[in-house]
Amino acid sequence: MSDNNKVNFTTGRVSAFRCEAGKAASFLWDEDTKGLGLKASPGGSKRYVLESRLESGSTVRLTIGDPKSRTIEDVRKEARRLQTLIDKGIDPRQEKRDRLAAADAKRAQADAARQEAENRQRYTLRTLCEAYGDLLEARGKPSARQARSIFKVHVLEAHPEIAAMPAREVSKLQIAAMVRRTRESGKERAAGVLRSYLSAAFAAAKKSPLDASLPADFIPFEIEHNPVDAIPAIAVRAGSRKLCADELRAYLAALGDDLPDQALLLALLAGGQRMAQLLRARVSDYDEDTASLRLWDTKGRRKAPREHLLPLAPKAAELAARLVARAKLLETTFLFSTHGAVPLDETTPGKRVAAICNAMGGERFDLRDIRRTCETILASMGISRDTRAQLLSHGLSGVQNAHYDMHSYTSEKRAALVAWEERLHEIEVGQRAARNVVSLHAA
Repeated sequence: MSDNNKVNFTTGRVSAFRCEAGKAASFLWDEDTKGLGLKASPGGSKRYVLESRLESGSTVRLTIGDPKSRTIEDVRKEARRLQTLIDKGIDPRQEKRDRLAAADAKRAQADAARQEAENRQRYTLRTLCEAYGDLLEARGKPSARQARSIFKVHVLEAHPEIAAMPAREVSKLQIAAMVRRTRESGKERAAGVLRSYLSAAFAAAKKSPLDASLPADFIPFEIEHNPVDAIPAIAVRAGSRKLCADELRAYLAALGDDLPDQALLLALLAGGQRMAQLLRARVSDYDEDTASLRLWDTKGRRKAPREHLLPLAPKAAELAARLVARAKLLETTFLFSTHGAVPLDETTPGKRVAAICNAMGGERFDLRDIRRTCETILASMGISRDTRAQLLSHGLSGVQNAHYDMHSYTSEKRAALVAWEERLHEIEVGQRAARNVVSLHAA
């Protein structure tokens, strides 16, 4: 720093200062402020600088700013601030790094707080329920509709304040309160189903970071434990309601020509099939040459639906053929469709059964009771347990059926359905069964 180059900085002097020819840089120093200088480069650029000596004895030169953007008084003030730091033994370069790091940390903290607030609003119990419904739907599970309905009624509408909480903060006590309220309202089965679906939703989110078979959409919920694990499962009470012959006769007489009634009749003629599976049947699932109806069983934890083939007896085959003809006139692929665009709503037949039950009077019954009635009568006719299991497609997901028992049971099922139609006819016309045991031989 040369005293010959010291002047009182003014706007004119700063503007007129130039780098001397042949030099890499020229400096002009301010008389007013210690260490404040103006550096001019050959290209015409200028920068205010502060040159000073650190406590260690080394010289430091700091850039303060551009004359085009900072006033002289502004840079003098900054130069004095920096010199004060140096006088205190503080390196301004480290102070700047610390200041920038603190600003970055503050911004990061603000961003994290903002992200946390967004996550709290986004990854709630409500959205976890929605994500699980989407997962079931993507896997082709018919239970997706039931899960969404259970969540809507017993979580979103009944407990909106819990539904709005971050899913990871929902406690076992809050889950227990939801299940308890459902159960105490007289809906014990719904309470058990609610617990099951909530447990499955939390389990999916918990496993998602490591399980590639689960959508990445579950990961941001940050579920580390399943609060439903602590809630005891609610055992499903085994039903015992069976229709007597007079009730079954009255039920048959009540079935008309409307599509829901035809679905109920075909389910009955086919031995008591599950309504949800029957309503998913398409025209292509019925083979008129063999009078066989193919259903798809998606129950349980199957990754793919199980083919469930029904070799229909004459009355059921005739009804299936009429339904195929009707579907073709509507130009629909669905065997049961009101307008052709979508299959019949699976709740409609159940509502129709309730209406028939009300009209009949007496003890109430539903679709499960009709299915139970069918199997009970089939058992009384001497139809074996294995054949009934194949006919009604239940209990067939074990190792034996999945890997070893490849027998189709077609002959047994057809013989059982023919005998079943005969027994239904006897009940319908009020005749006593001519025999109690049906002998079925494997083909």
